[in-house]
Parts: sequence; C-alpha cells; structure tokens
Amino acid sequence: MASSLLSSPKPSSFSSANPTSTPRPRAQTLSPFRAAAPRFSHGLATAAAAANPSASRRCYHRAFARPVRASMAQPRRPEYVPNRIDDPNYVRIFDTTLRDGEQSPGATMTSAEKLVVARQLARLGVDIIEAGFPASSPDDLDAVRSIAIEVGNTPVGEDGHVPVICGLSRCNKRDIDAAWEAVRHARRPRIHTFIATSEIHMQHKLRKTPEQVVAIAKEMVAYARSLGCPDVEFSPEDAGRSNREFLYHILEEVIKAGATTLNIPDTVGYTLPYEFGKLIADIKANTPGIENAIISTHCQNDLGLATANTLAGAHAGARQLEVTINGIGERAGNASLEEVVMAIKCRRELLGGLYTGINTQHITMSSKMVQEHSGLHVQPHKAIVGANAFAHESGIHQDGMLKYKGTYEIISPDDIGLTRANEFGIVLGKLSGRHAVRSKLVELGYEITDKEFEDFFKRYKEVAEKKKRVTDEDIEALLSDEIFQPKVFWSLADVQATCGTLGLSTATVKLIGPDGEEKIACAVGTGPVDAAYKAVDDIIQIPTVLREYSMTSVTEGIDAIATTRVVVTGDVSDSKHALTGHSFSRAFSGSGAALDIVVSSVRAYLSALNKMSSFVGAIKASSEVSESQRVQTTE
Repeated sequence: MASSLLSSPKPSSFSSANPTSTPRPRAQTLSPFRAAAPRFSHGLATAAAAANPSASRRCYHRAFARPVRASMAQPRRPEYVPNRIDDPNYVRIFDTTLRDGEQSPGATMTSAEKLVVARQLARLGVDIIEAGFPASSPDDLDAVRSIAIEVGNTPVGEDGHVPVICGLSRCNKRDIDAAWEAVRHARRPRIHTFIATSEIHMQHKLRKTPEQVVAIAKEMVAYARSLGCPDVEFSPEDAGRSNREFLYHILEEVIKAGATTLNIPDTVGYTLPYEFGKLIADIKANTPGIENAIISTHCQNDLGLATANTLAGAHAGARQLEVTINGIGERAGNASLEEVVMAIKCRRELLGGLYTGINTQHITMSSKMVQEHSGLHVQPHKAIVGANAFAHESGIHQDGMLKYKGTYEIISPDDIGLTRANEFGIVLGKLSGRHAVRSKLVELGYEITDKEFEDFFKRYKEVAEKKKRVTDEDIEALLSDEIFQPKVFWSLADVQATCGTLGLSTATVKLIGPDGEEKIACAVGTGPVDAAYKAVDDIIQIPTVLREYSMTSVTEGIDAIATTRVVVTGDVSDSKHALTGHSFSRAFSGSGAALDIVVSSVRAYLSALNKMSSFVGAIKASSEVSESQRVQTTE
C-alpha cells in the first residue's frame, strides 16, 4: 500500500485510504512558475516577465532611467492573526537561529546568551522567534521559557511589536507538552511540530506506513490545540522529496485538526528554485482548506540554493519564510535572514510588492552578535554582512564609487546599520574620555548598561595606552570579548609564558574561581598556548578535548588585536537532536581578544569552559528540581 500510494501521481490513489474522498480537479494555472519553469534559471525576473510582460518592460526602463538601490520605506506591519495575513503582500519572517542555527557544530549557546540574542531578534523585528527545542534538554526548556516570559511579553519599536515565541517538537505528546510548558508564558505562543513525509524517511527512519503518519500528524496537531495553544505550525519533514498527492492529503488533514501554519521544508537542500516555487504553487492550488492556513518555507543550503529557493517560494505564494542570522544551521546551513530580507527589499517590484516587518538597520548588529555568541564567524565575502560586502579595491570600482556610490552598490550600508570607518568623524586614542567612547559605541549601534560600559572602558584604556589609534574593529573586538561572554565561573587574573628555541615552553596562569579564590598553576607544553591551556586544565579540572583553534588579526599592523576562537567538547550528552532524537555530546565555543596572543588564547579557552560549566550547572539544577518534585509526588 505504501509503495503504490507514494509512486502514483493520480489523485485516485487515495481511494483505498479514504473512500469518501473524490478526485480533485487540477488548477489550470497554478503560478508563473508552471509556465516559466524551463526559463526560470535566468532568475525571478524571467518568471515575472512571463506572468506580466508589460510590468517587466516598465521595470526594465525604470532600472536604466535611474540608479537602483534598496528603498527604506515600507508599509506598516499588519495585525498578527495566526492563520491569516490581512495584507496579501506581507511576508512573515520566522527566525530559527536559536533552534536550527544552534544545532551547528560548536554553536551551543547558554541560556543567558540565547536570551540576549532573542532580545536582539525582537529589535530586528522578526515576526516569530523559534527559541529552541524544549524536549531536547532541561536547559533548553528553561531557555525557551525565559525568552517567552521576557521577550514574548515586551513590546519593542515604534509599533510596539511583540514577537511570537515558538518551540519545536516532534509529533509525540512528551515533546508537545515540553514545548507548551516553555512557550505558554508568551503573549503569542506557538507550537511547531513535525513528522517526516517522504518515502525514504517513512520507510527507513520512521518505519511507518503513510496512513500511520497521517494519523499521528492529525492526532498531535489536535493535541497541541487541545492544550490551549491557538497557534500550531506543522512541518512535513523532507517535503521537497515527498509525493505530491500524499503531501496535499496530510496537509488537508492537519488543517482540519487545527494547524494554522504549514511549513514546507526542503530538509536536505535538494530542490532547485523553479522546483521549489512550483511545489509551493501546487500546494496552494491543490490543498483543500489552504485558505485557512499560512504557507511557510524552510530551505536548507546543501546546494547553496537556500536563499534562491526561499525567494521562489515567496514569489509562488508562501507568506512565512524560515531563516537564520548569517545562514547558520545544520550541515551547510539555512536560508540567510539578511540575504532574503534585503533581496525582498531591493527587488520588491519584481516580487509582486512583497515586504517584511524587519528593521534592516539592526542587521549588522544582529549578525555580529550571533557570530560572537555562536562562535561561527562568516566568511569575508558573505553577502550583506561579510567584511568585504561593501569594500571596493578594484581601481575601476573605486573610480565609480567616488563619482556615484550607486554605480557599484545596490544596497546602501546605512540600510543594514553599517557605517564605514572612513566616514566617521571621531578618531579614538589614549586621550579619549568616557563621553567620546560612549558616543562611538552608540554610533556603532551598541546599547550597553553603565556597568558593562565601565568594564569595557577599562579594557579600552589598556589597549589605547599601547596603540596610537584605536579603530572601530578594535572596539568591536574588545566589546565582544568583554560583554558577549557567558556567565563567569573562572576569570583570568594573570598569565606569563616563556618560549623560544633555547628551552621548553612554560606558562604560569592565575585564575579567580567562582568563590573569589585565586588559584595558580604552572605547566610545560609544546608551545606557549599549549602550556597555558595545560595550566588552566590543572586548575579547573574539567575533562575537555580541544577540537578547534583559530586566531585572526582584527586590523593591520604589528600592534593589531588578536581574536581567538576555540571549540571544546566534554562529557556532556544530556541533549537530543531535534530530527533524530539521539543524544549527543555538545560542543562549546569560546572567543577572546587581546593584544597578546597568549592572553587572547586563554580568554577564549576560559570562555568555552565557562559555557560548559554553565550548561552542566543548569542540567544539575534541573535534575535536582525534577527529583525533588518526584519525591514530593511520591510522598
């Protein structure tokens, strides 16, 4: 039954599974993608031209009549209703940086870091924040709950926007209960549940028949609604490789069960843009009841097509787009929020007038924050947020830029909150006071507390005494090292190292412990960093394995600040993977910055160890609470 059901392209293949169903007529014209599919490789403009040649000619003439750059103006965000959007041109942005993004190897964030990132995502203006996978670990449940309580109830921006807080769950009651417990405190809670629907997944992973999968999906969506959750999202995992008729059927059933959003994931990044656009259009045309739900996209980047597929889905009728900051996520990552949002903003005319509620001037800050907290830095040529995205070195390009910036920039750096260093009027040095430094931080888009500023200013003065000029890059590196750090269990007091060709490398390290006690250790290593790390291990006594170590120079020159990134693993396996459900050992990243490379390296190592300590402490605390509740219940 399973093989015939999945292989047959005919609607009548469901007659045995659902005797009361009748064949559904095919729509004559599903979308521009059906007519333009063979030509879609030329881009969305070609598809738009096929649908409306006169509009295409108007866009063509306008493009050559004036320079084209992204516009800042956009309509107001419509009122949030779970299963409908009153403005057909509005596209919801669903950010899963804290869930799918955090599943990147080494990207583990502490609860405190997740809360900081969630606040920034709210300022950015995302409509839905998928805050985590609550059933994966007690720490993740606590993190999602904290985000729901604070971020999910705090209006931000001029329009008083409050984001939806979402928790992921597999299609089982335990996961859904955990998700609801975490998100129910938010003003707008959402449960996102999923089950695989492709033949390869149902046969080899689930070992269930299509009928069983449909029954489970219906039951669990209805169960989520029965808990009191008014907003339930359903994802047919691996939809890109699922049988179309089966997909229409299961989506129809979960809509009846109460699903408000239908997310269509290209789980393995397999489809091409015209295929994915046609998939969305076919679902929109052939799924009964689809007018009572929002169609969403979730595109992985295995073939480098996540952004293109997401835009194709939006053009075909999807009105929610699942993305991550910097495109981080499983394997090759996800569709990048900044790429998708800026593409919609820059090419709005060719996308049918689509727009989002994102405040793009927060993009740069959001990107930097996620880089620091996740430990995953973007490549220099990364679109929108890469270091070279607005850099011009070619003589021809420089000549054009000097004459008119629109010659080589389709997006203004100001649109994403980026101000180029050579356009600033303030030059900082050792004589700069608190007011000048504070003004510079505001200029760069950073908002920190008075206590954080005083800690940062102390570090700034130390560097300014040794450098003639402190650049914006130096400031951002120091700020990240001082402010964007996990809860401090161990802090660095002093480190001294000797190395060279005349003897063994040695290091002496003094750390300040959680109780304020100072501890000192000496060690010998193959180099000064190895010796310092061994000394740290002698003090902290946490079994770890160093998986990655990298160092970069923040600026040019021999006096540049060094930024170090490390990834460590330890005996921490209390987490479960969202898709497989298997327990895995978490990796923890850390970063540090200093003029001295050994100091920078030790700071990064301590940052990673503090993350691990925080995570282990959260697990122990949750276990103690659970045990106490179990004892009370027994009594």
